[in-house]
Amino acid sequence: MLVLVAPGQGAQTPGFLTPWLDLPGAADRLGAWSDAIGLDLAHYGTQADADAIRDTAVAQPLLVAAGLLSAAALGDIAPGAVAGHSVGEITAAAYTGVIGDDDALRLVRKRGLAMAEAAAVTETGMAALLGGDPEVTVPHLEKLGLTPANVNGAGQIVAAGTKEQLAALEADKPEGVRKVVALKVAGAFHTRHMAPAVAQLEEAVKVLTPADPKFTYVSNRDGKAVATGVEVIERLVGQVANPVRWDLCMETFQEMGVTALIEVCPGGTLTGLAKRALKGVKTLAVKTPDDLDAARALVAEHS
Repeated sequence: MLVLVAPGQGAQTPGFLTPWLDLPGAADRLGAWSDAIGLDLAHYGTQADADAIRDTAVAQPLLVAAGLLSAAALGDIAPGAVAGHSVGEITAAAYTGVIGDDDALRLVRKRGLAMAEAAAVTETGMAALLGGDPEVTVPHLEKLGLTPANVNGAGQIVAAGTKEQLAALEADKPEGVRKVVALKVAGAFHTRHMAPAVAQLEEAVKVLTPADPKFTYVSNRDGKAVATGVEVIERLVGQVANPVRWDLCMETFQEMGVTALIEVCPGGTLTGLAKRALKGVKTLAVKTPDDLDAARALVAEHS
């Protein structure tokens, strides 16, 4: 059973889209999406530096565009399940037909702008905790006023909150945590600090007419499979201010009998988690078009 997953913010690197634009039709699709959302995706994906693509309003549409380009390049496949981490859920929603690609890019552009605006209100950030036991770490974070914004499984938790709260965490680590690593993101995503963005997205999705997913769509709110397009959209809206439970998604994959997992471009983060948490499952990160043949072979073997 094959699962197709899409990464979230922070997976992007300078120039990562460059080789993809050599594929037939890719530059035209990217150009059309750029015109639709008023953002030069080709420039940001091929020429912009790390600081420029860290901007939430840029990073999010860039990631969705990359995910959709690379997924389309795999060909006509039928995964047993589809899921996305954070903004990757919009990639997953488009891939499984809940919304069209153009609507996905318009929605993610509004999402990125709304979250950037919310992040500008208070100086906030996120940090990954290396090591530790979630049962010890989560109460410790809550004591400091921080939110466990990403519970990623494989022992990885990402905390989010104000700069002062994150500084307190650095000085007072939970028992068993070896290191606290600041992430290159521009706000405390998936926390109460993103509440203003939820209100904006509630308005933005009113123009959408969602279809029910063609493939099983696993939500990172709680790892549950969602059967209707209406509920997928509702969860996409609320998700920006709620923690990502990727650990529960991986538990669901396991219950479904996953045997292979492919992560679309810019792959690496979610396959790394799967290697640690889903023992025996074959994984492949699609980073460049050079990975497509191996990905297609995995598809043929497991779907």
